[in-house]
Amino acid sequence: MLIKEFCAENLSKLPQLSAPAISRVELCDNLAVGGTTPSYGVIKEASAYLHEKGISLATMIRPRGGDFVYNDLELRAMEEDILRAVELESDALVLGLLTEDNQVDLDGLEQLLPSTQGLPLVFHMAFDLIPKEDQLQAMDDLIDLGFVRILTHGGASDTDIADNIDHIKALVKHAGDRIQIMIGGGVTADNCQELADLTGTNIVHGSKIV
Repeated sequence: MLIKEFCAENLSKLPQLSAPAISRVELCDNLAVGGTTPSYGVIKEASAYLHEKGISLATMIRPRGGDFVYNDLELRAMEEDILRAVELESDALVLGLLTEDNQVDLDGLEQLLPSTQGLPLVFHMAFDLIPKEDQLQAMDDLIDLGFVRILTHGGASDTDIADNIDHIKALVKHAGDRIQIMIGGGVTADNCQELADLTGTNIVHGSKIV
């Protein structure tokens, strides 16, 4: 069965969603910059509304647009945002931290882990900035940290996801049953099933999958 995660920038499209067609919503703000942390009020209302409809909520934790290299102040802000997202009954947290040389920021993630209180963790498309030759090791590191899912386009954001099929298949194979690979970026209601079949994953993500 294909699992669809709808990417919602705000509350406006949530009434259009229904389970089981949509299993999960990733809630963020500012999609123009790739998504940032939504406000307290938006998370609160989305959580209550989606849970009534039987749809789970994954909340984006990202303090700003731009790169994914965060300083100590930003990490502390992310800790506070995580605590609020947990308090508001998010079902998962979506985040991604990199070092200046585009490797997984293990130290930063370990600093944030206590505040997540055991919620499932998703590494977002910052993963695609990691050099491809380092991505399998990065995946292993994320598994060790307890991440349950990785969102990937399989290549640079300006590429067509259809051109990244082989790489995504390699990621899916390496992941096995240890972590889920979710595809996004150019995934629509029209092509999601075909892309899932070609890549070997059963989880798709996007703002145009309904």
